[in-house]
Amino acid sequence: MGIETDLLAVVPLDSEHAKDPAVTGAKAANLARAAVAGLPVLPGFALVPAGRAKGAPAGDEELRRAWRELAGEDGRPLVVRSSSAHEDAEDSSMAGRFESVLDVRGWEEFTAAVRTVLDSARRVQVLHPPEGRNADPLDGMAVLVQPMLRSVTGGVMFGADPVAGREDRILVSAVSGGPDRLVDGSTQGVRYQLSRSGRRLRTDPAEPRSARLLGRRETTSLVRLARKTQRVFGRPQDMEFGFDAEGRLWLFQARPITAMAVRPPRGARLLGPGPVAETFPGVLQPLEEDLWVAPMSHGLTLALDLTGAAPRRRLRSLPVVTTVDGRAAADLRLLGVVRSAHPLRDFINPAPGARRVAAAWRVGRLRSALPLLALDLMADVDRRLADFPAPARMLSGQILDAVSWGRAVLSSLHAQESLAGALLVSGSGATAAGEALAVLAEGRAQGLSDARLLARHPVLLSLLPPTLGARAALPEGTAGTGVPHGVGSLPVREGLRLRIRWVQEMQAEMVRELGTRLRVGDDAVGLSRLLLLRWSELTEAADGGGLPPDLAERLPRPDAPALPSAFRLADGRPVAQLAVTRGRTGAGQGAGGGFGTGTAWDGHGDRPEHAVLVVRVLDPALAPLLPGLAGLVAETGSVLSHLAVLAREYQVPTAVGVSDALDRFPPGTELSVDGGTGAVEKAGEHAAPRTSASGKGAAA
Repeated sequence: MGIETDLLAVVPLDSEHAKDPAVTGAKAANLARAAVAGLPVLPGFALVPAGRAKGAPAGDEELRRAWRELAGEDGRPLVVRSSSAHEDAEDSSMAGRFESVLDVRGWEEFTAAVRTVLDSARRVQVLHPPEGRNADPLDGMAVLVQPMLRSVTGGVMFGADPVAGREDRILVSAVSGGPDRLVDGSTQGVRYQLSRSGRRLRTDPAEPRSARLLGRRETTSLVRLARKTQRVFGRPQDMEFGFDAEGRLWLFQARPITAMAVRPPRGARLLGPGPVAETFPGVLQPLEEDLWVAPMSHGLTLALDLTGAAPRRRLRSLPVVTTVDGRAAADLRLLGVVRSAHPLRDFINPAPGARRVAAAWRVGRLRSALPLLALDLMADVDRRLADFPAPARMLSGQILDAVSWGRAVLSSLHAQESLAGALLVSGSGATAAGEALAVLAEGRAQGLSDARLLARHPVLLSLLPPTLGARAALPEGTAGTGVPHGVGSLPVREGLRLRIRWVQEMQAEMVRELGTRLRVGDDAVGLSRLLLLRWSELTEAADGGGLPPDLAERLPRPDAPALPSAFRLADGRPVAQLAVTRGRTGAGQGAGGGFGTGTAWDGHGDRPEHAVLVVRVLDPALAPLLPGLAGLVAETGSVLSHLAVLAREYQVPTAVGVSDALDRFPPGTELSVDGGTGAVEKAGEHAAPRTSASGKGAAA
């Protein structure tokens, strides 16, 4: 089907109107600017609604004349592409969402291709329209027409590394032929990482020197083009390019790099869930964070200081444990979970040794005194917990005092628990969790309900994470747990861990009661809003200081994705670290988007709640499935393909080049996807050892 040629105007790329994206769309406007600046751009024209470009020739005769001039007497093929004001924007590329038609020959094919491009705009939903424009895809739509270049080698080049967030790197993916084979996700190509000077830093997959797809001359030309394009547009660009049969380099497209990863600042500390995830596996609300994370951090700081394991100045300036989106994370280097980044420098540095020598006398005395100190502390905690009346029989002020005492004693418990793990050798493999499973199995065999079991055996709380909200249910599986021996049989460290959990549960019961009765004036606070307060705000409200004025606007923290095993923060967001996670099974190429966990899904049937889409090819037709995905895994494709670009914009953790992904990760498999490293793992792989039913194999 043809087009109504009288309704279209012709805007040559070398005209003044062509540089205005409101007239010709961003793609044509960017190429027009590049051509004026002397960059290697093919000639062409844009078709726009008549009247949009004042003075531009319009009508059937003008369109035929422009087509004949571009096609030439020999009827060379053309490429007909979309150029919309909604695509190639700074915050949304709409990569591959509109149609392009290649190798167009003859007038009939040409008019049909123009119609195909215009019709594609009606099928696309614009989710992020540029400022000042509505979401109508036809608003600002133009059609870009240029000669079809038969590329010997083509590809995509990013003037910066969008995955690592590095502007000192240039990323190139190249294939034999035109870049269309790369951007449609059907071909993975060869990926080059180049320095700003053109030095080849990495090639993936590796190529023999005699059979390189891009030689020294080609990479030098590409780096020069990337630098020139950045000067023209003021920032690194996402470009499509091609080398013709004579070796000349041509620029087919230039647009801003969207979803550029934020790079952690130099010296940002290495964080991770580490050992604290065992205590706080889920998302914590603000009051939970103040009641439990702050005392843990303080207690670990005391333990590290006493043993001389870290400089006092560093311990004072940074919390050992913090939260990211409500999930607890620890400083992995301070806790000794990972090795130093500079082992040789640390070996010759006398400061750590001198610090430990200064602490040696303390440690020596602690090693012998700690068991008795811990027994005294546990006895004091047990006595205080037993002396508290039921929360319903306590005054509100007494409840606050009990919660405050809990914050203070938790610091001591965490400090001694950490010291016990470092200094004491346990003579028993018994754990609180193992004892709890044995009690649970025996109690269920007697037909006791979970509520009665919890009331009779508080050791069962070690199986449940702390929460100020509704308590979780006890686990179902209890086979092979052995015989319970009683809490008194637990080694010192496990006894301290158990008291930590008991104090947390006491605080939770007190806070739940406080939520039912606390009123500020005529305004009842309620538990749901109480959780959104900070501890200082809660005590101020209880003393008559009123609620924070913004409390009504505060929302509970959502169930954020699990944190990477090791990361650094950039603008408050976790960025996974390659050095720590390198070598994982299932690794492909990281295409950005962060870190996510969920259930494998192949795009067919019911979509899981937290779906990780696992596909063979990065097909742009999958774009409507991207919003809300917990991850995207592809067997082939490039990190610079259209779908990978869109996935980064939607902040979907993406890994490409993951071999045999469909076979290895069938639908229903629980997966984690690291968009920074390309690691894809099944749930439970490389996890820290958990306590077994018999109490053996507990993590240190």
